[in-house]
Amino acid sequence: MEEVTEAVGNLTIAAGEAAGAGGGAGEAHKKNRIQVSNTKKPLFFYVNLAKRYMQLHNEVELSALGMAIATVVTVAEILKNNGLAVEKKIMTSTVDVKDDSRSRPMQKAKIEIVLGKTDKFDELMAAAAEEREAAAAEAEAEEQS
Repeated sequence: MEEVTEAVGNLTIAAGEAAGAGGGAGEAHKKNRIQVSNTKKPLFFYVNLAKRYMQLHNEVELSALGMAIATVVTVAEILKNNGLAVEKKIMTSTVDVKDDSRSRPMQKAKIEIVLGKTDKFDELMAAAAEEREAAAAEAEAEEQS
């Protein structure tokens, strides 16, 4: 779990890869958008990344196409059930995705969920950080004895 948190901490955001796959050509890349894939990263990578984005921007937009929609919904539900986020907006649509093996574009379902911080977000994040520090100190004390 620490390596996922560390990877999120070291992450640099490049232009959205899924934006070209139907995100709308005129749509500018948003700094608080996470484009979720169900094959590239584990679920809690996206949960931790969303927490970090909410710390930086006060809200996060989770976006997915096709089979990755279930992952986005799960991430949103985890954040809501832990008292960290509230739903601000949910948008669904279909987009044309070009596939080289087919002559015509395929239609894929798309979902965008905008989540905002709850009033207790900062308090809950601080408590989680304290728990991590206490666990790390305890593990270090065990190593030394």
